Amino acid sequence: MFNDLSAVSRYLATRRSGKPRDMVAPGPDAVQLDEILKLAMRTPDHGKLFPWRFVVVQDRDAFAGLLARAFTAANPDARGAQIEAAVAPARMAPTLVLLLFAPQPSAKIPLWEQQMSVGAVGMNLLHAAHAHGFVASWITGWASYDPVVRAALCTGDEQIAGLFFMGSPSLPLEERPRPEASDIVRHWP
Repeated sequence: MFNDLSAVSRYLATRRSGKPRDMVAPGPDAVQLDEILKLAMRTPDHGKLFPWRFVVVQDRDAFAGLLARAFTAANPDARGAQIEAAVAPARMAPTLVLLLFAPQPSAKIPLWEQQMSVGAVGMNLLHAAHAHGFVASWITGWASYDPVVRAALCTGDEQIAGLFFMGSPSLPLEERPRPEASDIVRHWP
């Protein structure tokens, strides 16, 4: 069983993202999504800089249009199936939230620590969605780095840290390969 909520340790041992293309309704309603976002913000943040922002995508057709414009601007020869594949994420899962990295000026807190904080928010966003009984997934891809998409959704130095999809699984979740602790853990001295 994946995302077993019977105990925190059990959940962490069975945590698994869903595939956005396999997510169906229901997704979080407005109240649940607000709770999920509030839980996601309960994260390490040295200096209390809050170097993150959320964009809740409400109009999927508008987002698909943005992706189509951005993709064709970067790929002027793209046609039909290529464009459809590029805009497909706009139509996946009932709920879509973009997490933005919003670096804050600080003489004390380096950018690296702010980046780690936004990563922690992303992980908490997945945990919070799962704790509410949904599946979630964090992806990036071309749209996260595209200048047209960034200009439409970000201000100043903000960057897209990821697209977060939430919903209910239409298919059973599958395990993926995980590293062996002995391959990645070192003991010192």
